[in-house]
Amino acid sequence: MAARLVTTRGAAITGWGTALPDRVVTNTDIMTLFETSDEWIRERSGIATRRVATGPFITDPPPHHPPDGLGTTGQLAVAAGREALAASGIEGSDVGLVILCTTTPDQLIPASSAAVSSALGIAGGAMDINAACAGFTYGLVTASSMVAAGLDRVLLIGAETLSRATNWEDRTNAFLFGDGAGAVVVEAIPGETSLLGWDLGVDGSLVPILYADHGSGMVMKGQEVFRRAVRATVASATLSLERAKVSADDIALFVPHQANIRIMDAVADRLGLHKDKIASVIDHTGNTSSASIPLALVEAAKQGRLADGDLVLLAGFGAGMTWASAVWRWGH
Repeated sequence: MAARLVTTRGAAITGWGTALPDRVVTNTDIMTLFETSDEWIRERSGIATRRVATGPFITDPPPHHPPDGLGTTGQLAVAAGREALAASGIEGSDVGLVILCTTTPDQLIPASSAAVSSALGIAGGAMDINAACAGFTYGLVTASSMVAAGLDRVLLIGAETLSRATNWEDRTNAFLFGDGAGAVVVEAIPGETSLLGWDLGVDGSLVPILYADHGSGMVMKGQEVFRRAVRATVASATLSLERAKVSADDIALFVPHQANIRIMDAVADRLGLHKDKIASVIDHTGNTSSASIPLALVEAAKQGRLADGDLVLLAGFGAGMTWASAVWRWGH
C-alpha cells in the first residue's frame, strides 16, 4: 500500500542519536570460527568490522552483562533515544509516542518499547514494529502519520541485537550481522509534511528464503535474497519517487538498508543514483537490520552531508519479505 500524505500539519526530524556496543569484531575474529578470509568477506559484503553485544566473542563478563551496559535491544534503544531527545532539546515527557522497530525484542511479551518508554520517561504510548530490515521506514511513515493525526512528537528508534539470532556456525552469513541502534525525533511543524512520497509492501510467500524460528539461528538463502532484494527495493523506491513527483537527480542522499555493499551499489545504479550519494556505514557496523538506516542517516547528518531542503531517499527490504521506501525533505 502506498500514498502521498498531504496535510497542513507537517513533520520534521529535529533530533537524532545512535548507540553501538563497545565490542568490535573484525574479519580476523570471524576467521577463528570457520575457514574464510578478510578479502572474501570484504568483497562479498563490504564489511570490515561489526559491533556485537553477545555471541562467541564475549565471554567475560557474561553476555547479558557487558561492561558498557549495552547488551540488550532495550538498552541500545534507550541510549540512542536519550541522545536523540537531548539533540532535540526535549524531555521524554514531551513525547507522545515511542515506536521501537526491531526483530530482536528482549522478551516475547511485553513489547520491548514498554521498558524503553519507562526508562526514557515517555509520557504517551509505546509500540514495537517488526518489519525486519524495512522496519525503520515503516516506522517513519507511521510516525509521520501520527503527527499528522495530532501528536506533537514521536520518538522513532531502530534497535537490534542480531548477535542473539545469528547462527555463528554458518559461514555463508555469520559474518554479516551486527548490533546497534539509531533514533530520531519526529516533531510537528506548520505546513506540509516532510514525507513527500512512500511505499510499503510485503510478499509473504517469500518467508522461507530468510527466517529464524524461536530458539534457533537465522536461515538465509543468500542468492535468492540478493535477487529479490534488488528487484523489490528498486521497484519500491521508483514508486516513492513518482509519488513525491521528483526524480533521482533531485535526491541529495540515498540511505539504503545496509545489507551488503553489492546490493546497495546495485540498487543505486539501477535507480540512476551516483555512488557518492549513498550513505553507508556497513564497513564498520555490518547488517544491523532495522537499525541500519537510522545509523547511516544519523552518521550522514553528523558529517554535515545534509542541508535544509535536501531530499533524502530511504529504502529497505527484509525478511517477510518486506520492503519500504520514502522520500523525505530534510530540515524544518
